[in-house]
Amino acid sequence: MSLRVIDPGPLSLLEDLGRPGLVDLGVGAAGAFDRAALREANSLVGNREDAAIVEALGGGLAVIAVESHVVAVTGAAGPVTVDGRAVTSGRAIALRRGEILRLGTPVVGLRWTLAVAGGFDVEEVLGSRSYDTMAALGPTPLERDRVLPVGRPAGPVSTRTYPPLVTSGGVEVRVVLGPRDDWFTPEAVAALLSTPWTVDPVSDRIGVRLDGPALARSRSGELPSEPVVRGSIQVTTSGRPVVLGPDHPVTGGYPVIGVVVDADTDRLAQVRPGDVVRFRRHRP
Repeated sequence: MSLRVIDPGPLSLLEDLGRPGLVDLGVGAAGAFDRAALREANSLVGNREDAAIVEALGGGLAVIAVESHVVAVTGAAGPVTVDGRAVTSGRAIALRRGEILRLGTPVVGLRWTLAVAGGFDVEEVLGSRSYDTMAALGPTPLERDRVLPVGRPAGPVSTRTYPPLVTSGGVEVRVVLGPRDDWFTPEAVAALLSTPWTVDPVSDRIGVRLDGPALARSRSGELPSEPVVRGSIQVTTSGRPVVLGPDHPVTGGYPVIGVVVDADTDRLAQVRPGDVVRFRRHRP
């Protein structure tokens, strides 16, 4: 049982929930950027929540069913077709042998999630089927004519429909200040929380770069490298923030002014260049 890639689109990656717990080896967790979309898609086709999916950036991914399968598409919102006929995302879709599933350019959001009943049965690397774009670790990005093996379906297909959770134009995410907010002036901390930050085109799974006013430091000097986590808001020498994504390095030398609440980092998977990100202070 398998699907064959006809067109990989701009960037299509195999991802699961990642490989946490290996930081002491210098290996980041990686995994799906939009974990909520992964869980939704896997639940629709009867998979375990950690089954491997394809995360497709933008539009263009097209696969053909070598055998009949049940698939689900979640995450972004936009046109999805089977052999040219429109189908609804956010629900289970029957894909018969020889039919072509194609993901169009998202109308809202940035990344599609494609799950198949049985999951994509590719080889694990360090316990995960995720590709880490920074470390170049895991199953390689999809290419034309690549055959994706599919495992044996495990659970019942769901009749549920999930509406897209993405919003147009931007998102608001919760942030916990620190651990290095004391490296910045009170005005800079206030600006972090009040500015409508614009997503820079030079953003990826390593980090979402934001454009806006420079955040002034209250102290000079260099910070020794220290551990960072997904959602850390590093402030570069330019004074602009970068929110670290799933493929972030395990350590960093830029001061972290705050950390986005883990559950909210999924929303950043769907922001597009020019969208607005707002930070709202969260007090645990």
